[in-house]
Amino acid sequence: MNPFDYSSEQIKKEANILRQNVIKMIAGAGSGHPAGSLGMADVVSALYFKILNHNPTDPKKEDRDRVILSNGHICPLLYAVLASTGYFPKEELSNLRKLGDKLQGHPSKKDFDLIEASSGSLGHGLSVACGMAMASQQNEKTYKTWCLMSDAEHQEGSLWEAVMFASKYKLRNLKAIVDVNNIQLSGDVDQVMPLDLLKTKYESFGWQVIEVDGHDTEDLLVKLEQANNFENGPFVVLAKTIPGRGVSFMEGKWQWHGKAPNTEETKKALEELSKKQ
Repeated sequence: MNPFDYSSEQIKKEANILRQNVIKMIAGAGSGHPAGSLGMADVVSALYFKILNHNPTDPKKEDRDRVILSNGHICPLLYAVLASTGYFPKEELSNLRKLGDKLQGHPSKKDFDLIEASSGSLGHGLSVACGMAMASQQNEKTYKTWCLMSDAEHQEGSLWEAVMFASKYKLRNLKAIVDVNNIQLSGDVDQVMPLDLLKTKYESFGWQVIEVDGHDTEDLLVKLEQANNFENGPFVVLAKTIPGRGVSFMEGKWQWHGKAPNTEETKKALEELSKKQ
């Protein structure tokens, strides 16, 4: 059960707050990945403020839903939502990427025990999620495992091995969300290594697939709830997002995949987001 159960309007507001915190964190660290973090803010806000079975007052409860952030480079967003939901003080967000702190540049379970797994080596998170979902299924547990992935990591062969595994064992508790934003470190996905017909590919492997505008909060909640309730095998939500969402000079530009804003850019970004708030 989710202790927040926010409305779509509340979720939109929380997503905007997450975006502001992401900008502050990455600017303060002088390093990080703003484009994907901003782009996935609506999806992550919907998950943590409505869909997930989780409780910050009992973070290790056995029946909690597991979240694997396979695209670990957008961890500023994960840290921001964990702070917003009460897992740790928001004041600690300024410690992003500081040596020895729990908020590393990619999720590290060694440093931060509240996350489910270390990640950042793209293409491997779904395999971890498959293991957790398999354990849940074999032990007749009710918790779901949600795996967040980037579109570009589907260029990795190991990911498709996990897709096959999930289909073979009909992992009904496995839910995946793909950030379809068409950018990666060195260019647009369509130019670097196209991922044509991603929906058809998942369907051919036996997954249930649904597409959604990752910024349409109302429809997003409907589709995520549909995924959450599906019990006939693995389910993937292909969420089309705009990288850098909410900051005009970042939107849609692959150059902001892994670049921190300077002082002037930070000021401009926060002004834009504050007006939307």
